[in-house]
Amino acid sequence: MKPTAVSADVLFEAFRATLRWEWVAGLGASERRFDDVAISAARSGADLVGYLNYIHPYRVQIMGEREVAYLSQRGTAEDCVRRISRIVTLEPPVLILADGQVAPDALLSMCERAQIPMFATKESSAFVIDVLRAYLSKHFADRSSMHGVFMDILGLGVLITGESGLGKSELGLELISRGNGLVADDAVDIFRINQTTIEGRCPDLLQNLLEVRGIGLLDIKAIFGETAVRRKMRLKLIVHLVRKETLERDYERMPAIPLTQDVLSVPIRKVVIQVVAGRNIAVLVEAAVRNTILQLRGIDTYQEFTDRQRKAMDN
Repeated sequence: MKPTAVSADVLFEAFRATLRWEWVAGLGASERRFDDVAISAARSGADLVGYLNYIHPYRVQIMGEREVAYLSQRGTAEDCVRRISRIVTLEPPVLILADGQVAPDALLSMCERAQIPMFATKESSAFVIDVLRAYLSKHFADRSSMHGVFMDILGLGVLITGESGLGKSELGLELISRGNGLVADDAVDIFRINQTTIEGRCPDLLQNLLEVRGIGLLDIKAIFGETAVRRKMRLKLIVHLVRKETLERDYERMPAIPLTQDVLSVPIRKVVIQVVAGRNIAVLVEAAVRNTILQLRGIDTYQEFTDRQRKAMDN
């Protein structure tokens, strides 16, 4: 899925309170966007931010005390213009003056002519970079879409997947009735927000909705209240529902190595549950979630059993 662009005015408003910055040049380019070229020029959103002394094309450029001093250092007026032209010709989507610096007049004029937005803040350049890296990394993260029911179960982000016709949505409805929360049904937008973290969100079109076969669309928020829905969750566990024959053919009854599934190159814990008549799948899912929480806390029941078995054999 292709990332959506960020415009200069969106970036400015997002951090107006945090960075207390002013828009000092290029106001006519308020809709200037971080386009596909800007994105592809960097490995991630964080790489769209850089200091002037490590200048790269198409990236947001932060100018602190040293960078402004470099632009204003001794030399002819032509030298100053040449240094500034180097910045402008590399087409940064936004220039940011940090450390309370004042832009040289030549830089202001050139940004106005080239329609490059320039913001100024008294915050330190290091703080500005940290704030913007976190924001851009999240916005331009790798993203995809997955099929299933994404839920908050006992505080853990759980994606329920499985073979068609096994009642994933009905299971989701039962889990909601047990006090858990719905994030998304059927289609889940998946984002990698850093090297080890996956976040799932609901597409706007499907917000609060759950489709149950034979009943139709249910507005979970209207039926169960605001506490029954979530805007987003970190994906920590995939629960995969299968039929008996699939389980016997493709999976071990008690795998020695915990199962995982790669989601945007991040391994996510996975459990497989067999669906047969008479089984309380909701209880089994909650048990799997509780066990995963223990594992995340460093408690491995299978390993403890193995150690206990080894000790019994030694005796």
